[in-house]
Amino acid sequence: MYAIVKTGGKQYRVERGQKLIVERLAVEEGADFQLEPILYRSEEAVFDKAGLEGVTVTARVVAHVRGEKLRVFKFKPKRGYKRRTGHRQDLTQIEVLEITSGDAKAKAKATAKPAAAKPAPAVAAAEAQETKETASDGS
Repeated sequence: MYAIVKTGGKQYRVERGQKLIVERLAVEEGADFQLEPILYRSEEAVFDKAGLEGVTVTARVVAHVRGEKLRVFKFKPKRGYKRRTGHRQDLTQIEVLEITSGDAKAKAKATAKPAAAKPAPAVAAAEAQETKETASDGS
């Protein structure tokens, strides 16, 4: 089972327990947060909006780090123009904790609800009898 999530303008293929480095997130270290799923795959592929509403990808921020230094060198020949600058990207290291589908939640709720939602047959028959009596009294 895996999901494709979007964060920082990029898309990543993630699985449960995977660690990856993404663009800096405004979340504290050790905090859990939700990633936006684009595709979910287990037995079937889910990539429509209605199906993805039930999919949650939970991750935890492990650390905030900085990328390696990139050297930027600008040069124009015969003009004496040379410029050297550098750049270090702010990054966040995350760990994917779980990927859950709405189908699993719906199945769990569906098995729990029918027992509580259905009234006992004797009670249902008594209620039906009362409605017949009130209907005949009102005429």
